[in-house]
Amino acid sequence: MELSGCGTALVTPFRGDGSLDEAALHALVCWQIENGIELLVPCGTTGEASTLTEAEWLRAIEIACAAAAGRVPVFAGCTHNATHIAVARARQLEKVPGLTGILTANPFYNKPGQEGQYQHFRAISEATPLPILLYNIPGRTGANLEPETVVRLSELANVVGIKESSGNLVQITELLTLVPKSFKVFAGDDGLALPIISVGGAGLISVASNVIPQAMSQMVRAALNDDWELARKINRQYFRLMQAHFWEASPAPVKAVMAMVGKGEDVLRLPMVPVSKATRKRLETLVGELGLLVEAPTGRVDNLRVF
Repeated sequence: MELSGCGTALVTPFRGDGSLDEAALHALVCWQIENGIELLVPCGTTGEASTLTEAEWLRAIEIACAAAAGRVPVFAGCTHNATHIAVARARQLEKVPGLTGILTANPFYNKPGQEGQYQHFRAISEATPLPILLYNIPGRTGANLEPETVVRLSELANVVGIKESSGNLVQITELLTLVPKSFKVFAGDDGLALPIISVGGAGLISVASNVIPQAMSQMVRAALNDDWELARKINRQYFRLMQAHFWEASPAPVKAVMAMVGKGEDVLRLPMVPVSKATRKRLETLVGELGLLVEAPTGRVDNLRVF
């Protein structure tokens, strides 16, 4: 299995009443693939997985796989801080038709050390034949997965790569010098995609591509093809938008922007809330400057649905 290019950490669309919007999710997946996205990750951090019921989590993954229809790999978010629950969920996902593998993050809240994290991920690996992408996101979980531990995990047959969201370019560069070339290291931060690809990264798992999938996929593919002039041009054009998606806790800003560009509803689940009025005004200004803003005939920006 060759994994590379730009993937999308999908948002989970909700209706106005807070329920899962299955039709919108299906349409979003199709639109992503049609615009060049090469990997999909439902039910990760951006997908508000921690607020989904188990039934909703499984259903969202089933919808993403059905909509993808084998056109691109789908790695489902499968994270829990109790190892036995993470193992049970991984086994449950084996039954989902069309699922490629799982993305599993550091155990959160417990703040395990390196040996604890190794044993956690090893238990998941031994419990399922599904390919596994590790997910290092210490800012959310309180635990950092260090390069030496990733190297140990890379020796497990079905641990095929990592989404690195530590934001530590030195650590990520060190990791790339240590792991086998077959082990895929994906940037987990839009703003670090080009630096990480330049030192050997396999691509990006993006938040911004929820809004601009074609541009992000073109940028990543250009970098992977050593067309750095084009990659830098696209990065320069959209870098402010990449950063804007983190002006407040994600995914509130990206859901606001998706509504502004006519690709979703600005609905989140508590404890996440929509962005503040001040942030919304800044986002509208930026989206307008980029020529992406969709306006109703009255001039008011509507929360247009994806279907």
